[in-house]
Order: sequence, then structure tokens, then C-alpha cells
Amino acid sequence: MNNIKIAFFDAKPYDIEIFNELNLEYGFTIKYFKFHLTPDNVVLAQGYDAVIIFVNDTVDASMIMKLKEYGVKLIALRSAGFNNVDLKAALNNIRVVRVPAYSPHAIAEHTVALMLTLNRKVHRAYFRTRDTNFALHGLMGFDMYGKTAGVIGTGRIGKVLVNILRGFSMEVLLNDNYPDEKFAAETGSRYAPLSELYQKSDIISLNCPLTRETEYMINSSSIAMMKRGVMLINTGRGKLIRTPDLIEGLKTGQIGSAGLDVYEEESQFFFEDLSDRVLGDDVLARLLTFNNVIITSHQGFFTREAIHNIAEMTLKNIDDYFAGRKLENEVCFNCSN
Repeated sequence: MNNIKIAFFDAKPYDIEIFNELNLEYGFTIKYFKFHLTPDNVVLAQGYDAVIIFVNDTVDASMIMKLKEYGVKLIALRSAGFNNVDLKAALNNIRVVRVPAYSPHAIAEHTVALMLTLNRKVHRAYFRTRDTNFALHGLMGFDMYGKTAGVIGTGRIGKVLVNILRGFSMEVLLNDNYPDEKFAAETGSRYAPLSELYQKSDIISLNCPLTRETEYMINSSSIAMMKRGVMLINTGRGKLIRTPDLIEGLKTGQIGSAGLDVYEEESQFFFEDLSDRVLGDDVLARLLTFNNVIITSHQGFFTREAIHNIAEMTLKNIDDYFAGRKLENEVCFNCSN
């Protein structure tokens, strides 16, 4: 096989370390760029056989054609989500692969960490005790035992989450376009329409992909159906929630708390250190003022095991393509992904 040249965008130190280690097996030539792939710098991909991108690298139709023009044959997503790539434009132009499952446990466990932190006010207690304030006023939570959790999306992550929540002896309602009734029976959970899930759940977790059907599924109408004081957790995709409606729900108390590992405009902020700048997003700034909101910067996946698995599968996907093998993890327009 000829030497394969790869342009790697949005590279962080931990990416470079693990990819270099695992690339010893493949011998690819990898050029790391610290910045996102954008229309302004897509020319940097010229002469490379493949590009490796992440969730905040948006590749639209015009960029697809530029990449093709520059000789790029493969887009390798080092993520499970692929809504940032125009698959219709890629059809018959550039192949696209992804990493469908790197560690469902990592994201499910982070989801529960957000739940527990919000419920028991751990974030507030941490700052209080550092100021030698040991008062308990305002820190009361509730027993998870016996409460109802609604899990929207029962793919790999959702199923791991259900098993954890059942370990708390919670009642669990499920919703998915492709229900797995056998799994529901085995875990003592059950599928329910969204309306019922909204009305009965004390905690709602979003673990579904972003599609035309799920975009802004959490909005003023769905929030109005929810139990007053509901806890809302989103470790899926930012655009599952219409953020201004979430803010209104928090202001009225309809939503009691929110844990967000994703944000609809996160590409401008997440994964970067902006501590020396003024935050230019008024909506995100408003969210950060609520003491019953926890925002983490898309770190649900961020465990040693997950990063290793992402690198391993990304490099294997690239090797499969250039070796002419079947692409097990290909995503394409109008095909089963």
C-alpha cells in the first residue's frame, strides 16, 4: 500500500499522543492541525488522501466538493454523530466513516454524574465548604429510589444508562423509534409515548441522535407537558433542545434543573479555553447564571478507554478503505447507518 497522507483537524494534545501511539501499527503520515476544518482553511487538505475531523468541524456541500477537488477520498469522523457532514453532497463524491461505539459506559456514567450532582447540589456544596460555609440550607435533594426516569433513545448509551438507573431502583420509561421490547422486559422498564414520558418522569435524559424529527424536540410545548420541577439532562446533541425555551422553563420553575454536556452553538466555544475573553453568546451566558444548571463542555465521552477506542477505530476505518475492505462503519445518504 502506498503511504497514506492524513490531515487531522481540531487536534488536541491527548489526540496526538494516542493517535501517534496506535499509528505505529499502520504507518500513516499524519499532519495535525490544532484548528477546526473551515471553508477558510480547507485548502490545507490539498494533497492529503483522507481527513480526520471531530464533532465541531462542519463539512457542507461546498466543502465536500473542495475536498474532492483537492484529492481527498475519505472523511473519517472520530465520533459517533455525523450530522455535521452533508451526506447527500458526499454521495458518489467522498466516502464517510465514523466511530459508532467507543464507550457507551463513559457517556452513560457522565449522564448519571450530572443527575447526582444536580440532585444533591454537590457543585454548590463544593464552593460553600471552600469558603468554610457548612450550612445545609438550599442543598436538599431527593431519593432517586422509586422516582421515574425517562430515557429518550435506547441505543448503546441509552441501554447502559437504563441499567444504571434500574440499579437505583428507579422506574424507567423508554422512548425510541425502534423499540427493543426484549431489552425493556429484561430490565423491568417499558416503552411509552413521549407525552406519557414527559408527564410522568422526574428526570428526563436525552440520548437520541439529532435528526429532522428530533431537532428541537424539547421546546415550549413539550416542556409544558412535563412534570413541574423536572430534571432535564442532555448528553446527546445540543439542537435537541430549543435553548430559549429551556431558559424560560428554568425561570418559571417548570424545569427544576438541567445538566447539559452539549449546547446548540457549542462549536464556537467547547474544547477551547476562553477564560481570558468576554463570552459573546448571550444565551450561553444566561444559562451559566442559573445555580440549578450544570454545563460541561462535551466531555461525556472523555475517558482513557473511550479516547483509545476512538483512535483505534478511526485508524482501522482508514486502513479498511485504502486496503479495499468493506467499510463496516460507513455512513451515507439514504442507507442504513
